[in-house]
Amino acid sequence: MNRITELFGIQYPIIQGGMVWCSGWRLASAVSNAGGLGLLGAGSMHPETLQEHIEKMKSATNKPWGINIPLMYPEIDRLVRLVIDSGVKVVFTSAGSPKKYTALFHEAGIKVAHVVSSSTFARKSEEAGVDAVVAEGFEAGGHNGREETTTLTLIPQVRKATCLPLIAAGGIGSGEAMLATEVLGAEGVQIGTLFALAAESSASDEFKRRCLSLGEGGTMLCLKKISPTRLVKNALYEKISEAENNGAGAEELRLIMGKAASKRGIFEGDIDNGELEIGQIASAIDDIRSVDEIMRRLVTEYEAAKKRITAM
Repeated sequence: MNRITELFGIQYPIIQGGMVWCSGWRLASAVSNAGGLGLLGAGSMHPETLQEHIEKMKSATNKPWGINIPLMYPEIDRLVRLVIDSGVKVVFTSAGSPKKYTALFHEAGIKVAHVVSSSTFARKSEEAGVDAVVAEGFEAGGHNGREETTTLTLIPQVRKATCLPLIAAGGIGSGEAMLATEVLGAEGVQIGTLFALAAESSASDEFKRRCLSLGEGGTMLCLKKISPTRLVKNALYEKISEAENNGAGAEELRLIMGKAASKRGIFEGDIDNGELEIGQIASAIDDIRSVDEIMRRLVTEYEAAKKRITAM
């Protein structure tokens, strides 16, 4: 037991990232049933769709679970009200300041964690009253911090900056990595890529197979004039990279991406012209596995690594 397991009432301090187009009720409930904390990814759901997934989560698990809410969500006030009225107990916020909504969530008895990319944002999150922070390094897939700070650099700095329970994220794909972040001051991990490529993920099979084929350096951080995003190198990425090298502005980049680029790539499986968001650790993953197997491996690897280090 530690502060993260106690805060969320879970067996293992493992949180599944609330990833767009991957984190539906099947994935989130499987993670919760396996002893972690499953999160629904509200960022790719209309409110009506989220409501449906909330009801299915309630039927699929009696373990703790939550929702990831990007604060730049177009209908954020409506979404927040839906989450509160639905009796959700845990919310992870990202992509914005948690100050406005944290008190509102607390009034409804909801625990709040906020994703940060720097020690400065960690301090601001503590001032805003959140219950925990997720410090995410730039190895992570999808939307990312502008600081480009790696996870192993970020965690000890955030640990010094705040006394809040601390969750590490970005590039974590093994029990050994979990132990490494713990040594640096984290009390839990948030894992995206491993679960995005799980059997229960709602991402398309084409997306999963493409990510499994990646080697080192198969993803890059780009779109810094809009919102820094780690993408798989494909035809769309090459167009974006060329435009950025030629000084393209935000509007030109948006035109190149087109509408619903992440849905096109992750959910619909257009691996050439879609936006394929995945973390660097994808190059270390070689197969699609069930959530149960992923969780068992993480725990077994962690315990073995801890024994090995203790013996040394």
